Amino acid sequence: MSDSNDRESKTAWKPAHRIARRQFLKATALAAGGLLAAPAVLRHIEVAQAADRTEISFASAKFFGKSTVAQVVEAFNQSQGKILVKYDELPPPSASTEVHQGLVQRLAKKDGTPDVFTQDVVWIAEFAGAGWALPLDEYVSADEAGQYFPGVLAACRWNGKLTALPWFVDSGMLYYRTDLLKEIGAGVPETWDQLVAAAQALMKAGKAKIGFSWQAKQAEVLICDLVEFVTSNGGAILGPDGKTVEITKPAAVEAVQFMYDTIAKHKISPPDVRSWDEEPSRAPFTGGDAAFLRNWSYVHPIAEDPKSSSIAGKVGVAPLPHFAKGKSAACLGGYQYGVNAATKNRDAAIEFLKWLSSPETQLRFAVELGLAPSRPGVFDSAELGKAQPFMQTLKPVFVGATARPVTPKYAQVTLALQSAVSKAVTHGNVAEALGEARRKLEQIVA
Repeated sequence: MSDSNDRESKTAWKPAHRIARRQFLKATALAAGGLLAAPAVLRHIEVAQAADRTEISFASAKFFGKSTVAQVVEAFNQSQGKILVKYDELPPPSASTEVHQGLVQRLAKKDGTPDVFTQDVVWIAEFAGAGWALPLDEYVSADEAGQYFPGVLAACRWNGKLTALPWFVDSGMLYYRTDLLKEIGAGVPETWDQLVAAAQALMKAGKAKIGFSWQAKQAEVLICDLVEFVTSNGGAILGPDGKTVEITKPAAVEAVQFMYDTIAKHKISPPDVRSWDEEPSRAPFTGGDAAFLRNWSYVHPIAEDPKSSSIAGKVGVAPLPHFAKGKSAACLGGYQYGVNAATKNRDAAIEFLKWLSSPETQLRFAVELGLAPSRPGVFDSAELGKAQPFMQTLKPVFVGATARPVTPKYAQVTLALQSAVSKAVTHGNVAEALGEARRKLEQIVA
């Protein structure tokens, strides 16, 4: 929070503090006279303190590390005396469908709860399109907005309005074996052709059982990978208007063909990738069997932990490769904040929202929960460099983060794409599968 906000918080806190102090002294005196038992004194004080505050609710997926989201919320409650936040814990992001359903059920009631919530970046358009998310432009200045990664901020807009505020960012990245590349005298691949050549060379030399591990399971992660392959070839899934379907254009078809070819033609990826999501694809890499891996930032601490990895000290991270005429693209992940459009406590919700997204709180989430800041400036802090040195190196990766298709119909779009792309990478009928996807998408986004 800024100094001015700190002063405002302290000023607003004093009356509640004085009232609570008087109530405490009164209750203590009564207890000393035998009129109240000690537990009753404490309950009386807690009720009085809560009555002096504006109570709001905060629903979030469960994240944890050295601290939990609940502990961060409690830190806010302890920092001031105006607002009391009640935490509504949802399942972890790995149970994305359940988190989404939980939020939809709550927000659809339009009863004002939860006042503030966290949301996967791909739900922003859906919640805004349904009228559940409060537009935030009047509360966020242009200067404040400019302090976030442009790609993340763009993903927080719907129909030109800012309907979410950035929390943390994640994206796909390339993990590679530094020792193996050194042994064959190869550099870190910048193009997909270079990755294929290095992977084949390492497999032929018997230095790696798997050249390239990635995720082709019919699940959300398949669409994340799809975005990276297609965008790195200069293609797109939907046009900027969210309604023009571009999945059958040459750049997209060529990219999906390459996804299939990693398995069937180049043979650098095993057929098993068709059933792998994040963890099954991670295991061969940290187990020492794979030369390259596409995955998220969570893999790094696992890969560098000798207790869970056989390649600790031999791991490098780089932006994902691109096609000859394209540039690296990393699928944007992460959760962002929103305010319920029906909240009955707008001022309190906005104050809590801005505290959550402040540089200080983002730094705490980064240091204690390993959630990468959505503010480039926070990446440069000495404290982050000391606590999370690897995270600090990811800034160039996040700058190029690319959003999945932005549409309020995303839940339907992703299911149609998952089905079609899964068929394409399984049977190799790329043009036919993407043609089927185009027809379904045109009906969905019309």
